[in-house]
Amino acid sequence: MTDCCTSCTPGGGEPAIACTLGAGDYRERLAAIRDLAARALHGSRRDGLRLELDYDLPARAEVEALVAQERACCPFLDFDLHAEAGAVRLTITAPERAREAADELFAHFAPGRP
Repeated sequence: MTDCCTSCTPGGGEPAIACTLGAGDYRERLAAIRDLAARALHGSRRDGLRLELDYDLPARAEVEALVAQERACCPFLDFDLHAEAGAVRLTITAPERAREAADELFAHFAPGRP
């Protein structure tokens, strides 16, 4: 797929519930997300359409870069990032219309975690 544009926002409305990365780029992104999680993720909590991830503070620049990349390819997700208590907290919120896909969407960010 190409970058998000009017073709993925039917009628110019809300962005489609779809990643705009091509297959190869998507696989690379997933590998990078999982690598970051393996090295720096020390906690995760899920509440329905909201996933909170706590990363080690030294990973802040990597988490910020990840958020910038994800905002570009998955504009239907909301990303809130801030430092707190010696950690970087990333909260990802999916819209209600993505409820059926939420498990799959969030699984990449916190592999093997509840």
